[in-house]
Amino acid sequence: MKPAPTFSLIVPTFNGESCITQLLSSIQQQTIQPDKIVIIDSSSADKTVLLAQQFTTHIVVIDQKDFNHGATRNRAIEHTNSDILVYMTQDAYLTNEFSLENLLKVFENPKIAAAYGRQLPRPQAGPIEAHHRLFNYPPHSHIKTYTSKEKSSIKDAFMSNSFAAYRKQALNSIGGFPNDVILGEDMYATAKLLLNGHSIAYVADALATHSHDYSLIQEFKRYFDIGVFHSREKWITNAFGKSEGEGKKFIISECGFLLRARSMLLLAAVIRNILKYAAYRLGAIEKYIPSLINSKLSMHHEFFKK
Repeated sequence: MKPAPTFSLIVPTFNGESCITQLLSSIQQQTIQPDKIVIIDSSSADKTVLLAQQFTTHIVVIDQKDFNHGATRNRAIEHTNSDILVYMTQDAYLTNEFSLENLLKVFENPKIAAAYGRQLPRPQAGPIEAHHRLFNYPPHSHIKTYTSKEKSSIKDAFMSNSFAAYRKQALNSIGGFPNDVILGEDMYATAKLLLNGHSIAYVADALATHSHDYSLIQEFKRYFDIGVFHSREKWITNAFGKSEGEGKKFIISECGFLLRARSMLLLAAVIRNILKYAAYRLGAIEKYIPSLINSKLSMHHEFFKK
């Protein structure tokens, strides 16, 4: 009988003392436990490392300037020999005790190279924040494969770095995560895996709680960064299609949701979406904009100071 695959949990952290205990406590309550919990901390100035030490001894501290969404996750791989790598962010937590078990079950299918779970909005989330999660994380599981651009969409390359698992062998076969991206390391890896013939699973009964109440400025900066990512990694949109189509579906869905939930927020949502699109288009032409200005427009300003 073939032994069950081993798995490690990897969490990049930075000044996460307000949330890291909730995350790691939710791991302790799971029906299956990781072989190792690896914390990669970017020199937190608070009690993040001290709190994490109550749950694991595998803590690697790096300089804040050395953090990169892709390179830091690659660095964590060096600290584990597990077959499956589960990545989470410090501000998420597992919703029930079966989350990891349900996520890892799909790897019984040898064609599955990566999987991600369903993210639920925070209990205190407002309608706009909640809809974002409900749109991207539906209640039904599915498996994604790639055949052609005509039969695919950018949504097929969608993945989440807040609650996802990768078969290490498959991840290594594509060279791991990209070492220098502003964000989107998860989409980059997922697109590579799909184009190399692997399958990706969305597991709706693997639940994590995670959402953001972004301000208009934060939302603008995030979508500027997404525009930068898509501009620099044009091979993704060339293979899967542009994001505008999915954007239209999101807006239609959001309008319908808000009309049912709280119609007074509809105008706010329209303004927010206009700003997001403007930011995305601005990010797409970042190479024509001075780096100093790009750093002001970006949520990850250090990226433009290299």
